[in-house]
Formats: sequence, structure tokens, C-alpha cells
Amino acid sequence: MIPPRADCFQDRAESARLRQALAGVDTAVLVGQDTVRGQVLTGMGGVGKTQLAADYARTAWQTRTLDVLVWITADTRSAAVTGYAQAAAEVLATDTDDPETAAEKFVAWLEPKPHQRPCRWLIVLDDVADPAALHGLWPPASLHGRTLVTTRRRDAALTGRQRRLINVGLFTMTEALAYLTRALAAHDRHEPDEQLAALAADLGHLPLALSQAAAYLIDSGQTAAAYRTLLADRTATLADAVPAVLPDDQTRTMAAAWSLSIDRADTLPPAGLARPMLQLAAFLDPNGIPETVLTSPPALTHLTAERTGYRRPEATGEDATGALRALHRLSLIDHTPHQAVRVHQLIQRAVRERLPDDRKQDAARIAADALLAAWPEVERDTALAQALRANTTALTSCAAHALYQPDAHTVLYRMGTSLGESGQVTAAIDHFHHLVATTRRQLGPDHPDTLSTRHNLAWWRGVVGDAAGAATAFAELLEDRVRVLGPDHPDALITRHELVRWRGEAGDAAGAATAFAELLEDRVRVLGPDHPHTLSTRHNLAHWRGEAGDAAGAATALAELLDDRVRVLGPDHPQTLNTRHELVRWRGEAGDAAGAATALAELLDDRVRILGPDHPQTLNTRHQLTHWRGEAGESDGAVG
Repeated sequence: MIPPRADCFQDRAESARLRQALAGVDTAVLVGQDTVRGQVLTGMGGVGKTQLAADYARTAWQTRTLDVLVWITADTRSAAVTGYAQAAAEVLATDTDDPETAAEKFVAWLEPKPHQRPCRWLIVLDDVADPAALHGLWPPASLHGRTLVTTRRRDAALTGRQRRLINVGLFTMTEALAYLTRALAAHDRHEPDEQLAALAADLGHLPLALSQAAAYLIDSGQTAAAYRTLLADRTATLADAVPAVLPDDQTRTMAAAWSLSIDRADTLPPAGLARPMLQLAAFLDPNGIPETVLTSPPALTHLTAERTGYRRPEATGEDATGALRALHRLSLIDHTPHQAVRVHQLIQRAVRERLPDDRKQDAARIAADALLAAWPEVERDTALAQALRANTTALTSCAAHALYQPDAHTVLYRMGTSLGESGQVTAAIDHFHHLVATTRRQLGPDHPDTLSTRHNLAWWRGVVGDAAGAATAFAELLEDRVRVLGPDHPDALITRHELVRWRGEAGDAAGAATAFAELLEDRVRVLGPDHPHTLSTRHNLAHWRGEAGDAAGAATALAELLDDRVRVLGPDHPQTLNTRHELVRWRGEAGDAAGAATALAELLDDRVRILGPDHPQTLNTRHQLTHWRGEAGESDGAVG
């Protein structure tokens, strides 16, 4: 039996593609024995592959373009054999005591034979779970026969010169809105278009989810807005959002639609890794997870821990990629090697909901570790940085509590710093405002993470231009850090450093130089002369001496510091480059404008090489280069 047509069946772009793909079979020209044997509809569970196939088969039969139509639910080999054997009995009157033999006879009968009246046939193999199960059961090439397969698999064995693949995707927004409107109108229900559009977006435009949501609204009498509130409720599950009786003869809820696919993916090589890989991806951005995140050392450690009972338990980068390919083959994710991984938001939610609370928290922390491991110290690739921020946002939205237990995860700070360094300073301030409130609530006002978050917030306030406000905030923070940690704690010294800096930015250059000299003594005593923080204090001391009027002294001090930074950090370290930049500036201020322009041109080459052309510090060096060219008399070149 062909599955019944769904209520409010939505004609879609894939329907036209399918009709067009199969329309020319009767007039196809054989080249040797090669022709199109059929079409394979593939896609994730719930996109409506079976309904599309049923619509095509029903239309072809009703328009009398077929002599024989066979519909087989081919989720196992035995089911496919049984279906063929039944067809052999009905069409050929074949004995079915031996189903395999009967199936072979039917497939042989489909083979075109010379001098025999053509038979126009369509064989539909629905829900093929394993391409290997169809070995010897594929219908033959024929001028007059058509084969249509629906499957979640995307194995190469399903396609080739004689079988074409049609990817069935989600509803478009227009299709989703039209479906919901028609389904509700059939029961005299009407909802505002904006609410239905928002509901469709919440459900990721998945046809199965939309049909079950419409049935829920009709059965419960709830509004679309109320249903969206239910979906957003973190104490509710997907099972709470489906009707008691599923519509359109459906047998599976949204949550169950992918369970079997996950089980099958987990058996594909590398066995045992697809499920833990999907659990990791379930906490990240559905619209694009950088592959480097899912193949990072923390991700491999997670896969290794979850992979038990295998000869080689240590997961490698190749194993991680293999797990992604297994999930892709079952249409659970979309994966193109070396590109971002995409996974539907409802699959993510279904996977998360199956995890116990303790494992959910562990998986979220591992996802955060993986993001941090993939985050470059210098963000040369702006698209990658944006993707990492989007993934951090997705992680915090679905597992925020886990990121504060037992402490605030470092990825939360990296997110804010990345926003600021990309030029989105206001967004960075908003991020740290929220982080301060959350750490104070989750961890307490005196927790080191709460104090660190306050430090970050104050610093970005200064960057955005509020030097006086930053100085005030650092003064308050310094009192709390000294009280909680002690005056010689490195974090307390860091706060002193920033307090002095922003007081200088607020107008007290001489006071800043004096205070940095005092801080330098304490940092040498506590941290040693070569500690990066000690070198940073020397840098700022020289800067504020210059701002206080001693340009030559600043240049001399920075030249000495540059030697030490190269020795301790290396010539390409960003802080070494900063010292070169500052040294050039004060040499220019001391009167050597032409020398400053030449040195900045050399520095610009290094910053482009190390940081990239779009990094804010690279742009700043270009700005200073232009300034000193102008000061050296190249006014036309500077304006250009």
C-alpha cells in the first residue's frame, strides 16, 4: 500500500525536481547498457521523503502512465525480499515458499526482453536503511522502468551513473508558513503570520516537527505563542510538545525520528564514535561548527573516553573525521571535509535530552574546552573568529549553568576578548556586564572569577573611551582583590597596573609614570625581572614618561625593553611588536620623523605577516605610518 497522503500536503520544489528527473525515462536513449536506473531521495529523518515519493507514485498511477507499481518498505533485506516475492506472486503467480527465489524471478522479469511488449513499471523502495541490503535486488536498467528510493543514507553505493541523488531539505519559510496556515485553517484556527513564522523558525522548518506542532495546537487549543513558550521551557522535553495521537499515520515522535539513525551511525567505522561525536556537536552552533573544534585534542579525549570495548581506544584526528563522515552518511549532520559541520537544532535537542544531567554538564564543558583549543591566539581568520563566537553563544544558551560549575569557563572570557579585539567594543562591554552579573549570582561576589570578570569589564570601558570610569572601577576592584587575595597576588598587581594606566589616560601622565615605577619594583620582587607582566610594566612606565614630556628617555627605555622582550618572548610575539611600535613613536616624537616612518614600514610588514591585514593593531600601525610620513614632509603620500 502506498502511504496515505498527508493532510495539507505541501507541494514543494523537490516535487518538481523529482517529476522532471523521472519524466524522461520512457524516451531515454540507451548507451550500451547504461541509462538512468532511478532516483534516490535522501535527507534527514522528518523532511518528508516518503510523502514526496508517495505523491509521485500516486500521481503516476492515477494518470495511467504505469502498468505495474510496486511499493516496498525496504528498511531490511528481508522486508525487500518479501515485497518482491509478493509482487512475483501477484504479477507472475510465482510460488513464494522460497522468497529469495521468488524475488529473483521478479527482478529478472523486470529486465527488458527483445520482441516483448514493453511494461511500464515503477519500483519504490522506501526507507532503505543499508545499501548493502539491496545487493542483487536493484531493478534493472530499462527504457520503460523507473526506480525510486527513499533513504537517510548518503553512501556512494546508492548513486552512480545509473542512479541520481536528490537531496530533500527543509521547508522554505514560505512553504512552512503555507503549511501551518492551511493545517490550522482546516480546523477553523487562525494565528498571526508573525507567530507562525516564528514557530517555524523555532522548529527549524522541519516538516515532521511542523505537522506535529500543528496537531498539538489543534488538539490542545493553545496558541502558537504558548507553544513557543513550551518549546523554550528548559524543563520541558520534545516529548512534551507532541500530540497524544500523531497525525498522518505517523509512528514516531520528533525525538524518536533519529534514534535508529544514531544507532546505525555508531556501528559504522570507526565504530562507537558517531554517538559521542554527535553529543559534542549537540551543544554547538547548528548553523556551522568549525571542523577544527570537533577534531581538537579535548574532542579526541572525549571520544576516547566514550569509546569502550575496542582494540584501539585512543581516538585520532582521522577517527574524529570518520565519525563525522558516519553521521553525514546517515543524514544526521551535513559535513564537507575541512569545512563547517551543520546539524539540525531539533536533532541537537533530542540528543541533549537523552543525556543524564551529569553527563550533560560534562559534555558542555568538553565542548567549551574544544572551542578554546581551536581558538587561535591571533585571530587572522575573521570568519573563523565569528564562527567560534557564534558557537560559544549557542553553547551558553543551551548549557549556561554547566559553564559556571565548578568555575567560570575560560571560553566565556575568550568570547568577550574576541568581540573587543574584532572592533565590537560595545558588544564586549555588554558581554562582560552580563558575565559580571552571572558570576556574582552563580559563584559569589568574592570568587576569583567574579573579580576577573569585573577586571575585564573595567578594561573595555577604558578602551571605549571612558578612562575616568575605568580608573574608578579598577580602584574599587583593587580594594576587593587586596582584601580577598592579598597585595602581592599577581591578580592584585594586574589590577594596580590597569588602575595606573587608566589614571594616566584620564590625564595624569606624571602620576602614572611615578606609580608605574613603584609597581615595577613590586613586580620584580614578586615575579622576577623577566616575567611578561614585569616587562609589560616597563613598557607602560616608558610610555608614560614620554607622555609626561621625556620623549628621549622613553625611547631609550623602550630600546632596552625591546632587547629583553625579543630574548624572553621572541621577535614575533605581539607584545614584542607593541614595544617596537612604541619605540618608533617616541623616536619620532624626539625628532626623527623620517626614521619613524621607515621603521613603521618595516613593522607593518611584520604585523601583516603575523597578525593579518585586518587586525586592529595592523591598522593602527598603518595609521601611525601615515602620520609620520606626513611629519617627515610627505604630505601628499600621507593623504593618499
